Amino acid sequence: MDRRRFLTRAGLAAAAGIAGPFAGVACAGARGGVAQATGYGPLKAVRDARDGKVRLHLPEGFKYRSFSPAGSKYSDGSIVPGKHDGMAAFRGPRDTAILVRNHEVAGPVGAFGNKDKAYDPAAGGGTSTLHVTRYGEVLKSAPSLNGTMMNCSGGPMPWNAWVSCEETVNGPDVANDFNGNDNSKLTRKHGYIFEVPVSGTSNAKPIKAAGRFAHESAAFDPQAGALYLTEDCFAFASGFYRYTPPKHPLKAGRLLDGGRLQMLAIKGSPRKDLSKGQRAGVTYNTVWVTIDDPDPTFTGKPANDEAVQAVGKQGRAEGAAIFSRLEGAIYHQGVVYFCSTQGGATAEGDTPPSGFGKGRGQVWAYETWTGRLRLVYESPRSSVLDLPDNVTASPRGTLVLCEDGDGDNFLRGLTKKGEIFDFARLEPVEGDPGAEFAGSTFGPGGHTLYVNIQSKEGMSFAIWGPWSRGSF
Repeated sequence: MDRRRFLTRAGLAAAAGIAGPFAGVACAGARGGVAQATGYGPLKAVRDARDGKVRLHLPEGFKYRSFSPAGSKYSDGSIVPGKHDGMAAFRGPRDTAILVRNHEVAGPVGAFGNKDKAYDPAAGGGTSTLHVTRYGEVLKSAPSLNGTMMNCSGGPMPWNAWVSCEETVNGPDVANDFNGNDNSKLTRKHGYIFEVPVSGTSNAKPIKAAGRFAHESAAFDPQAGALYLTEDCFAFASGFYRYTPPKHPLKAGRLLDGGRLQMLAIKGSPRKDLSKGQRAGVTYNTVWVTIDDPDPTFTGKPANDEAVQAVGKQGRAEGAAIFSRLEGAIYHQGVVYFCSTQGGATAEGDTPPSGFGKGRGQVWAYETWTGRLRLVYESPRSSVLDLPDNVTASPRGTLVLCEDGDGDNFLRGLTKKGEIFDFARLEPVEGDPGAEFAGSTFGPGGHTLYVNIQSKEGMSFAIWGPWSRGSF
């Protein structure tokens, strides 16, 4: 197929809007308008049920307990690493939850847990699996994937697995990264996704056909059997990807390697730049272009800046759309919602963030059965929404956005009417201004919202309270 000719066929925007929970929302955040929901009411300091320390500000009636901080011990006595990030909750026995949690550890700092099971014994990232009560009491815990690197987010799979994503292309074939980490100490290539079964430990085998790039999140469409992937290429353009495995995972019982990787493009507008400010509710028809070399091996140890763009440049050469820092993604009722952390226009009075993209965040929706892409929300200014990162959906379809902003960081709710509200604020962490929310996920039955704090210490939280009073 001539992909360039296909891209230039008719139609920029679709006349019909996206279906699903956010059907008809006119993107209240774009073009300066703000629809502010009351949510659950004002936030106040609440003491941690574990030790009485104030770590979160929550609405009246909500409580929380922190658990599994960095430096504590797993059930086997090994040490819990830091940089808690993406996470999902699965049903456990007797009203418990099984959490699979990422650790976004960079650099050749050595694998945690049993190094004999590590993908790369030099790398310090991976996942933890924790069995917890609805009130954040840890029943047992263990490493479930180790020897990977910068495990940022990922996504839950309906066959009881978590897909963990490496947000890097580090490896012995690449020059030192932007943090100066010595890649010559690594023994394996990185930049892949890994499947982690809820019932045990990962086989630590990368799904190489799903690409070697700065992976962020994964969202699975159970109808088509496709995995949607976001890319957070901080200083450069990012893309929205689709991986189609050789056999439907619900039939295979797992995610198989050897499939096809593609990038999203806007029909009729090759290399459309969607990182810039968009008009309210804009909708696009899309097509997909194929990546010919999803798993590059580099010669001559190119600079990290060059290597991290290698896969994305292939797609953009065929017309793929340009986004800014695609991070969290969630599949909900036939739609993949994903965050462009620095997408949008710079509001008057705001300072543009560093990196690629000068806005304070966008939320996009991709309708899987029609191929339509729609802007659900664009931040009008940082005080309303500041750099949305991880995202999940509540039992009633409200999106929960984890902020990665420059000042106070919030958990914000985005309702099906396009209204945004504050649900939680992180108490500033002394000596760690970069602390942020990550990995929000509702437990079975919706009783508990589990979420992580990524900071120098890092820990997880269980939050519970009068959910029926608001939109979650």
